[in-house]
Amino acid sequence: MTENSPLWTPSPQDIETSNLSTFQKSLPFATTSYEDLHKWSVSETAAFWSAIWDYCGVIGEKGSEAFQPGGEMRQARFFPQARLNFAENLLRLKGSAPAIIARAEGRAEITLSWDDLHQQTAALQGWLETKGVGASTRVAAIVPNCPEAVISMLATSSLGATYSSCSPDFGEQGILDRFGQIEPTVLIACNGYTYGGKTFDIRDKVNAICAEVPSIKSVLWIGFVDGMPGEGAFWDDVQSDFKGHDLHFERFAFAHPLYIMFSSGTTGKPKCIVHSAGGTLLQHLKEHKLHANAKPGDRIFYFTTCGWMMWNWLVSALASETTLLLYDGNPFYPARDVLFDFAADHQASFFGVSAKYIDALKKADLRPIQTHDLTSVRTIASTGSPLAPESFDFVYEAIKEDVNLASISGGTDIVSCFVLGNPTLPVWRGEIQCAGLGMAVEIWDDEGKPVTQERGELVCHVPFPSMPIGFWNDENDVKYRAAYFDRFDNVWCHGDFGIKTEHGGFVIVGRSDATLNPGGVRIGTAEIYRQVEQIDAVTESIAVGQEWQDDVRVVLFVTLAEGAQLTDDLIREIKLRIRNGASPRHMPAKVIAVRDIPRTKSGKITELAVRDVIHGREVKNTEALANPEALAYFKNLDELKGA
Repeated sequence: MTENSPLWTPSPQDIETSNLSTFQKSLPFATTSYEDLHKWSVSETAAFWSAIWDYCGVIGEKGSEAFQPGGEMRQARFFPQARLNFAENLLRLKGSAPAIIARAEGRAEITLSWDDLHQQTAALQGWLETKGVGASTRVAAIVPNCPEAVISMLATSSLGATYSSCSPDFGEQGILDRFGQIEPTVLIACNGYTYGGKTFDIRDKVNAICAEVPSIKSVLWIGFVDGMPGEGAFWDDVQSDFKGHDLHFERFAFAHPLYIMFSSGTTGKPKCIVHSAGGTLLQHLKEHKLHANAKPGDRIFYFTTCGWMMWNWLVSALASETTLLLYDGNPFYPARDVLFDFAADHQASFFGVSAKYIDALKKADLRPIQTHDLTSVRTIASTGSPLAPESFDFVYEAIKEDVNLASISGGTDIVSCFVLGNPTLPVWRGEIQCAGLGMAVEIWDDEGKPVTQERGELVCHVPFPSMPIGFWNDENDVKYRAAYFDRFDNVWCHGDFGIKTEHGGFVIVGRSDATLNPGGVRIGTAEIYRQVEQIDAVTESIAVGQEWQDDVRVVLFVTLAEGAQLTDDLIREIKLRIRNGASPRHMPAKVIAVRDIPRTKSGKITELAVRDVIHGREVKNTEALANPEALAYFKNLDELKGA
């Protein structure tokens, strides 16, 4: 392939049989291209989302009105007369076919049929009802990516209660900063978990959290390690005691709260983002069915934890009548190809991972194309950070040639995507294929004008259903407005720095709040990483702006491969690669080796935290980091004190 040719093009038959094409044919008018369909979807908001409701077969009462604009974008209302239940829509199937297949370190593989999933959700629903759980209550969970997590969410949402989760590797303060704000009445928690061949007992941590959050009245323990957890009920006992409970669903308003999710929290206590049942359901149905081309019986995998929004995105695939493939543990233990083993063993249709995972495979020169039968995989998805063009090459060369590589980008803020994959469009090197249907995504310059093939802010200027209901305890939406609507009046500004390409695709070049600004020129950090991490001696990098002599200079920190040293020659190679591959403006003034780079629990590197450390400012919430000890490597560096 050349730079002027796509890396992958769907066959005419693939296009014809795609859900997206079927949806287009269901409309009362003809659309000849995705561009035309997208224009209609953002100009006729009510008609589009009404068509999505009908095509996806949402269970519930739709009502007579699909959309009320409101005075401001954030005040728009979708399906104001609708009534639905989130769990009822996910549990639409019954029978012996698998609903969940789960593999985890330290535990036997589990398969739950649709009937099993109904029965276990019903039992937990019965127990939750005895604890007073209902429409005005919240249930929190400290759980790994396991069937019990899915069942906990389904039972909670079946009663109209609001669900919130953290992964068990979160520190005590990090969990308190989250659950302490939202005051749950019930806590569901594992007593331990296994990762990288090591078992971690978290009973003391859970008990300490319960003691600090007085709203928690009941605890339900999931026993993954040996030993008695302490006071509370036990999962297996609840399943036995409430076996045969009649599962029932009460329907609520479209905007009824479903999830409370949390910002990364590296600059203070995390924001508590409240998402609606209807908005989450409709957005995920659209993305799964039309953009991911999920069909009944497909098997959907995404490597995630319950502390990352991709878990919430993944489990909604039940509503598309697919089987969830859940994996919990270290993705490289006991071997680097364990995720491909899982995908091949269970014929995954959709295989989702992070961009960093793909980069790590590339660094290790792993070639699943030679070792695993991935015939069933139609889509490989990547998110968490921008996927470098070289990683696009690697996927097609080393994983699978005939596959839709869907780089996707959105966030916890919208529990979904702004830009993502498309089974009917080609894949161009380094590009996200398209803006999502119903998402009026553009790249704007500083004056608020849309631009193509220029860097700018990613915005969305038309309301969409998965906008948050609001932030928890945010009087008059002060924090909500400041988070998304301060940059441009009444337009959602997401905080991503991007480029719209000549093909109609998108490139995300980093967070705009971490954008470098040397000499007044705005630079996206992803453009630097894309160049540096092609160098074999460099395993990872992070770039920040250091205030220096009334300006800002770019400082690049790198971690090195085993045996490598940051010599003058390597520094020259790094700078030359950046100069030639990005621009002279991107070249760092300093290149410094560190032992580790701090990242959030979902694996994202934390540029803002590093920037604060090198300027002597306190990082306000280190509990949000997976490896807070790494911050120590950036303190008081002599290399930062001179020219």
